[in-house]
Amino acid sequence: MRIEQLYEVYGKHPVICTDTRKISKSCLFFALKGDHFNGNEFASQAIENGAAYAIIDEEKYAVNEHFILVSDVLEALQDLARYHRRQLSIPVIGITGSNGKTTTKELIRSVLSQQFKTFATEGNLNNHIGVPLSILSINDECEIAIIEMGANHQKEIEFLCGIAQPSHGLITNVGKAHLEGFGGIEGVRIGKGELYEFIAKTGGTIFLNADDPVLKEMSAERGLENTVTYGSGKDNFLCAALEASSPFLDIKWECKAKSSDKKGFTAKSNLPGIYNFNNIVCAICIGSYFKLSPEQINSGVSSYQPLNSRSQILKTEKNTIICDYYNANPSSMIVALDNLESMNSASRAMILGDMFELGKEAGKEHQLILDKAMAANSERKIFIGEEFYKLKGSKSAEFFRTVHEAQQVLAENPILASTVLVKGSRGMKLETLLPLL
Repeated sequence: MRIEQLYEVYGKHPVICTDTRKISKSCLFFALKGDHFNGNEFASQAIENGAAYAIIDEEKYAVNEHFILVSDVLEALQDLARYHRRQLSIPVIGITGSNGKTTTKELIRSVLSQQFKTFATEGNLNNHIGVPLSILSINDECEIAIIEMGANHQKEIEFLCGIAQPSHGLITNVGKAHLEGFGGIEGVRIGKGELYEFIAKTGGTIFLNADDPVLKEMSAERGLENTVTYGSGKDNFLCAALEASSPFLDIKWECKAKSSDKKGFTAKSNLPGIYNFNNIVCAICIGSYFKLSPEQINSGVSSYQPLNSRSQILKTEKNTIICDYYNANPSSMIVALDNLESMNSASRAMILGDMFELGKEAGKEHQLILDKAMAANSERKIFIGEEFYKLKGSKSAEFFRTVHEAQQVLAENPILASTVLVKGSRGMKLETLLPLL
């Protein structure tokens, strides 16, 4: 079936599903394949559950007119998303970066939603499957879209840009994330820079953190002309300064486009951690660029509540927990430790889990984090995971191979009346410690 014909079918059935457990009536089921499953085998079940059509790539499963045969289901999904994107005339903001992209995306969504019908990537649907699904979720009512793009190797952002075709773009930062797949920090820089290259080729607009020398250099290298800058400098489109940081950030800001009020404006957030300063300022910048009022922008910032274990503060009967265990890499670990050190608390504690996908750099990077953690002012220092356990040595810290081992010790010797940073890679499952904290 040609993509134009498939698009006609999608126009009549614009809800896409890839999981038979989540079938909605009259949707399109795409029978994707994985390492341990073949979606074609579930196509009949999808039709029985209410799907209008099942898109498959194995002819033996095409038992009637409700089955649409294509050469490759994943490629069909991606091609359909590209085709749909070309029909859209709305601004599409592409966002990537080593740290903070999801928080920044949600802040931008919260701000722009004050005026526009805004679509943003849900959850972590930011890969070669998630981005097409996100694009195909944009309907005619949408006025602006924010598409998050994740990557763990080079050429992935380039590929995702070809699907999302962003008219505007931003890179939150370039840090030590997915070093194994990217082949080192320079590989991360090249990979993330693929967004800038796409914007440069298509004449789009970049939102640029002018306080970040790496991003400034990356932008200059690609000859980007349409840049909207934000940062501490007065010559930026959006100038901002930190007004308060305990426990949450307040941002003083002024925009060139709104320069009639020389006193500036103050945005109050529900986000802890100075590392969130740039994320908030970016959202303010984009809101200003799209001509929202200062009141709308500030309302968007203040109404955003962090979720999904990212910069989330949880007060329990025993402690105040900084829940930041959705993911971790050396760059985000450093700023999280700095934030713990800066917090106004009589007693502090840290529980750090291994960082994944660091390849041959794993030993060195874990040692650097351990050294920084050991120099911090913290009453309890707990390290969990094989990489940290290899570095066991200091008697003033506690090392455990597994979360289960840590649970047993915390049950017998609990942390009390402290501000506790809990951070590690998602696979460490540090959230299982919360009942003990």
